[in-house]
Amino acid sequence: MGAIARKIVSDALNRAGIHIDGSNPWDIRVNDERFFNRALRGSLGFGESYMDGDWDADALDALFRRIMRMDVGRSPLVVLNRLWHDLRARLGNLQSRRGSLAIAETHYDLDHRLYEKFLGPYNQYTCCFFNEASTLEEAEVEKLEMLCAKLDLGKDDKVLDIGCGWGGFARYAAQTRGSEITGVSISKEQIAYAREYTAGLPVTIVEADYRDLPDMFGAQHFDKVLICGMIEHVGYKNYRTIVSIIHRLLRDEGRFLLHTIGNSEHTAIVDPWIEKYIFRNSMAPSMEQLASAFEGLMVVQDWENYGLYYAPTLAAWQRNFEANWEEIAAIGSERPFDEPFRRMFNYYFLSCKAAFETENLHLWQIVLSKKGLTRRVYPRVNRR
Repeated sequence: MGAIARKIVSDALNRAGIHIDGSNPWDIRVNDERFFNRALRGSLGFGESYMDGDWDADALDALFRRIMRMDVGRSPLVVLNRLWHDLRARLGNLQSRRGSLAIAETHYDLDHRLYEKFLGPYNQYTCCFFNEASTLEEAEVEKLEMLCAKLDLGKDDKVLDIGCGWGGFARYAAQTRGSEITGVSISKEQIAYAREYTAGLPVTIVEADYRDLPDMFGAQHFDKVLICGMIEHVGYKNYRTIVSIIHRLLRDEGRFLLHTIGNSEHTAIVDPWIEKYIFRNSMAPSMEQLASAFEGLMVVQDWENYGLYYAPTLAAWQRNFEANWEEIAAIGSERPFDEPFRRMFNYYFLSCKAAFETENLHLWQIVLSKKGLTRRVYPRVNRR
């Protein structure tokens, strides 16, 4: 079986211009022959074998760019290995109330000191903007300014931030615009951090599932609504539900801004390795899936793609992670930050970087209003 597995895997990689023990930075150095059998399990086995040190490559992002451009992911072997995961997503609702907690418990509830070692000062764990910015710190502010500008925030606005993370947007918007922010999260670790981080500002951090919001707030309670990097955890079966909730909570003249990773293809699942080790029960929506959820409720006023900014964002996170690894490993959290954890995060950062560079993934910002209530063209579409 070993010789057969070596041939199958080597031939597949050769088609992408990747050679076993070759001299290019994207070539694979095999440290343990079990790599070939494990790689037959598709992306899950490929990633797990990297975590366990079965193989290395000097430039993981370059390796993944070649794999993605050759569309190795469409091979029958990879499709077969994704079949059970796909069936689960289509036959059930992975993002039910209980299912939605999985991502918080396995990823966002990790010790916040880990994230402080690789994110910028506003803890923006979504795409930052590298238009004029040259550093991660500047790119966080550029992104936050874009969010505030697109929402046209003012001091009298009541803003709902669904999936508020560690409170970075809430703090920035409250400090720079004077808006009243209600942040919502299901991550206990993020909630505790965000409450302390925004103390003394007109910010309220609420622990709630988005499905609970209609019972907590009256109709048209908010002037503006933001979802920034959260709808990836909602699931396509629930898009209509969350849009309907926003429609109810948003005042008639209000504005909704959706900032989300977008998928170049229609799917119901995320990559199996990402699903198991990084973002449980998550998926990136396609244009069709989002448009169907908006239909009859919301009107798209603007839809922009900033996906190529995610590559330098991920590169900056990965550099910070590596530069601060000794401090991360010494944190002493409940989950050990050991060598497999280090390899896991590097694999995550650099494989996702390649996905944005090859435009398999996008970063969309979509400005929406309630249907039939807009009286003028959204001003930013005519900006010079």
